[in-house]
Amino acid sequence: MKKIWLTLMFSLLVVIGVACSNSEGSMKGHDMSNRNTGKGEESKKEKLPSTQATQIKTGKEFTLTAKEATHDFGNGTKLPVWTYDGSVPGSQIRVKQGDKVKVNLKNELSEPVTIHWHGLPVPNSQDGIPGVTMNAVQPGKTFTYEFTTSTPGTYWYHSHQDSVNQIDKGLYGTLIVEGEDEEKVDKDYTLVLDEWISSGESSMEGMDHGSMTSDKDIKDTDDSTESMDGMNMDMEEDMSMYNLYTINGKSAKNMETLKVKEGDTVKLRLVNAGYISHKIHLHGYDFKIVSTDGQPINDPAIIKDQTVTVAPGERYDLVFKANNPGTSYIESHDDTDAAKNMVAKIVYDNSKKTNDKLNPKESLPNVDITKYGKTTNSEFSLDTKFDVDYKMNLGTAMKDNSMVYTINNRTYPNTEPLDVKEGDLVKVTLKNTSKSADHPMHLHGHFFQVLSKNGNLIEGSPLMKDTLNVKPGEVYVVAFKADNPGNWMFHCHDLHHASAGMVTEVKYKSYKASFVPDPNADNKPE
Repeated sequence: MKKIWLTLMFSLLVVIGVACSNSEGSMKGHDMSNRNTGKGEESKKEKLPSTQATQIKTGKEFTLTAKEATHDFGNGTKLPVWTYDGSVPGSQIRVKQGDKVKVNLKNELSEPVTIHWHGLPVPNSQDGIPGVTMNAVQPGKTFTYEFTTSTPGTYWYHSHQDSVNQIDKGLYGTLIVEGEDEEKVDKDYTLVLDEWISSGESSMEGMDHGSMTSDKDIKDTDDSTESMDGMNMDMEEDMSMYNLYTINGKSAKNMETLKVKEGDTVKLRLVNAGYISHKIHLHGYDFKIVSTDGQPINDPAIIKDQTVTVAPGERYDLVFKANNPGTSYIESHDDTDAAKNMVAKIVYDNSKKTNDKLNPKESLPNVDITKYGKTTNSEFSLDTKFDVDYKMNLGTAMKDNSMVYTINNRTYPNTEPLDVKEGDLVKVTLKNTSKSADHPMHLHGHFFQVLSKNGNLIEGSPLMKDTLNVKPGEVYVVAFKADNPGNWMFHCHDLHHASAGMVTEVKYKSYKASFVPDPNADNKPE
């Protein structure tokens, strides 16, 4: 055991040393070693334009331009970022259910990029996964995505090229599909949660988490990993380097302000674009959770003074009546000092009352979404006759002195794919064998129904999701119908884990991709 500990500590020091010595590349989030280190970097930062306010784009054809900017977080921190359309988050796309949509991605960055439409079922060729569904869009080039928005809900989009780093630099935005029959509201606000690394506040500043394992480590990993499931540690789970939490790119000192009138029905769309789960508290209101991951909750109950945990990649839609004039806060109740910056405020027109106080340290019960709402008929049950039964053990291991995250003791691309035929009914058992790491598992191209948790049937509304957070020791059984042919990623949306191996694919047996991988495209799908 002592020898293993020494090996782990040496490995961590080597990774930190390599990352801190790297003077090229990443700007926000992962590799911060090139920021504020000299006049050259300062002058480069000054040349970048400042970010602008996030646009809301409507219609059926859009252009999103990937480009650099400098972002002011409002607490004295300015960082160079990568953006869609020069804002953090990028432009919000709002479309109607059934629209045929075109999105032109124009790449003005120095590296290849893509767009993945997180949660929205699209044709496989439009899913935006470099090397799997398309070639990455090269600097100076444009690619047009085309799909029909058949499923209403709250979605988001982000780069899936070297995504652990590119999302961390700011390459994401939101996509809202307005349903034909959805309940009308007076105010509709989207709140994107994220975490950043600011300068000078973390001993781990400069660590490039996308490099925790090399490409060789991951590709060669098969049966030669040394399992850490029996050890009470996950070295990479110290996320304290993320010391600046934001809502819509803003910190507490310039927090997002949501304006309402007394009597308004208000919808809050919570989207987690980061890598840490956040417990969100809506102060002073009865509210309902009307959907999760864009999928409706059956007969949602009214709740108050409970937190809603939003894991990486997840979305939750909350609805409340504006009947508490004055200022009220929406804030994170995470057990970190950084949580004090993840706050927004609700302000009434023509009211100067400040009858609320921040209380991020208050301990509150958390909504158990597996027991929320009321049961009703659903497509699947544990008694369903399934065509495919796949067990997915989510673990942690060491490979060549580096941390890797495994599916059934293997890392991508050597993980065993989930092979299906169109029309198959598929059951997947997700078991987290890591000791301290959460694994928010995201399935592309499909929604799955959550059937059981730790051996107990889901008690509330039928729970349809595309992203499910599996905590250490938890076991979930989920099911979906193979009704969208293609090659689809199924991976952890803590993208540190995905980049270090926790990825597999759902592969339709008769499907042939319509593109030819270009060896010069520098495709990095993880």
